Amino acid sequence: MLLVASFLISFDRDNVYLLVYFSYEKAMNTFGRYFRITSFGESHGPAMGVVIDGCPAGVPFSTSLLREHLDRRRPGKFPWQTSRTETDEPKVLSGVFEEKTLGTPIAVIVENKNQRSRDYTAIKHNPRVGHADDLWKDKFKHYDYRGGGRASGRETVSRVIGGAVACMFLKEVYKNFQVLAYSTQIGPHSLAECDEDALWLNPGKIEEFSAYFPHKDSEKVKQMLIQAKKEGQSYGGKAVIKIKGAPKGLGQPVFHKLKSDFAGALMGIGSVHAVSIGSDEKDSTGQEFHKKSSVYGGIRGGLSTGELIELQVSFKPPSSLGAVAKEGRHDPCVIPRALPVLEAMIYLVMADHALAKRLDHV
Repeated sequence: MLLVASFLISFDRDNVYLLVYFSYEKAMNTFGRYFRITSFGESHGPAMGVVIDGCPAGVPFSTSLLREHLDRRRPGKFPWQTSRTETDEPKVLSGVFEEKTLGTPIAVIVENKNQRSRDYTAIKHNPRVGHADDLWKDKFKHYDYRGGGRASGRETVSRVIGGAVACMFLKEVYKNFQVLAYSTQIGPHSLAECDEDALWLNPGKIEEFSAYFPHKDSEKVKQMLIQAKKEGQSYGGKAVIKIKGAPKGLGQPVFHKLKSDFAGALMGIGSVHAVSIGSDEKDSTGQEFHKKSSVYGGIRGGLSTGELIELQVSFKPPSSLGAVAKEGRHDPCVIPRALPVLEAMIYLVMADHALAKRLDHV
């Protein structure tokens, strides 16, 4: 981070005042203030990776937990997903010793082993509809067009690594902390109800449902997505994220309210185009709306209330369609693989605010 000083000189009849403002200018591939990650790598480069800075020393480091988070995001696991298969085996390069964090930067990479760059030769001069190919070329003049480069969903592997380490930290400071995310709509299929209690008791149970859509209709969703992949079709939808065990008072008004940091973190994920928090009862009167505290989604005045936090995230359909989708390797719906990315960004925001809260008072 670069520390920038701004100066303001003020006068009155008898005095001259020199005010100095300090602010941090950070690189645009860095996320967080106290618990920070810097993501690096291109979709078809040698590796993807992340540097995690600000994680306190002494946090138990679980390689198995890291692998678990990465495996949920990993491409090529299911028949409707991209046929690009990556093992996403993490290599920890620094910051960990004897299975505990050192308080120094933690660097982790995963190698790219299954690139097929020839699929993207045509887009070097013919940008794809709905993608950022033309915008990146106009902005940077020289960029890696293979697989979208940094604009590829492949970049999110770095966020998941950072989120896994943030999860390790949060489980140490908040013993009952838990995050649950699942699909609530994929194309025309909407989730009317699910056994959420069972999911909280056993988060791994979500793996039993196709596309992480916890309903008996998940098999229909699976068949729809398989057909969509064959036809070069795509679908959008929605996901829900719920957070248990967060203490009261997380959030830093006025410009780093918990809700605004959540929104920024989630909107920074490709294909996300809307984020809402709490109840969406637009038609109710104020008297009706404010009867239950649950409508606030666990956040009031930008601060966590200690209650269940609930967020809804909407996704647009992927832009790769028709021949482009068939010839390249693309997902007809990103939501199932985006869920661990959503969770990762929640972990990162919560870890950042957990550290910030330590500065609230003496």
